[in-house]
Amino acid sequence: MNAGRSSFGLRFDWIGLLFACLLTLFIALPLIVVGTWAFTEVWRYPSVIPQQFGLRFWGQTLARSDVWDALFLSLRLTTTVTILSAVICLPAAYAFARMRFPGRNILFLSFLASHAFPKFGLLVAIAGIFLQLGLISTFWGVVLIQLVGTLMLMIWIPVAAFQNVDRRMEEAARDAGATPLRVFWSITLPQAAPTISAALLLTFVGTFYETEGAWLIGAPQVRTMPVLMISFINNQIVVQYGAVLSVMLWVPSFIALMFARRVIGTGAFARGFGA
Repeated sequence: MNAGRSSFGLRFDWIGLLFACLLTLFIALPLIVVGTWAFTEVWRYPSVIPQQFGLRFWGQTLARSDVWDALFLSLRLTTTVTILSAVICLPAAYAFARMRFPGRNILFLSFLASHAFPKFGLLVAIAGIFLQLGLISTFWGVVLIQLVGTLMLMIWIPVAAFQNVDRRMEEAARDAGATPLRVFWSITLPQAAPTISAALLLTFVGTFYETEGAWLIGAPQVRTMPVLMISFINNQIVVQYGAVLSVMLWVPSFIALMFARRVIGTGAFARGFGA
């Protein structure tokens, strides 16, 4: 009986490993192809392997003024959204973590609303409102639309961080005569800071690569790096330009996400959900 169960478990493990490998291949293969195009100068059908590698298209891409304009705009836009998100969401996250008030759980779960519906349909509805307000094709219009996408990260993860602060240290500081502000600045914030930093980093990365809102609200005046990359591909400009921009966008995000993963761990969302 036990041998049969063990055999079934072994077969199930191998099936799981097979699906994991197929999923990895499904995700990694497009990345490999794009990365190969970024360093390819000649790759003609039906050859499976590029006929000539080189960095010529890196030089051409980086020499384009629209690439640098899009990069600086993306950095300015992303920095603005991240700062505003922190100013708005962190006090709210602290209130959710420490206070009990009517409708708290419903309000807390409502921050999932922007992710519970088809995003493009929501953006189209918001675009109609922005059109009436004169925010289409403006910097601040894109800022506002991208703020919506930061709410879940900047509420849920900091809530978990504030909940995990050692309350005994806070109480000891209060007993020693520290003011509430002093306790928050010297005890609460340092303990929550690593997780909050990871939330800020994820927000920055997610905003930097956000495409739908920037394209729908910002076009044609506001062109971020992802929007520029899509325009290169859609307009059939040299495919290597889009590949180079893809690599430029992918490498920093991969490093940032690996750092955030180490800081947050896998239980942050679950702890936030249990607030």
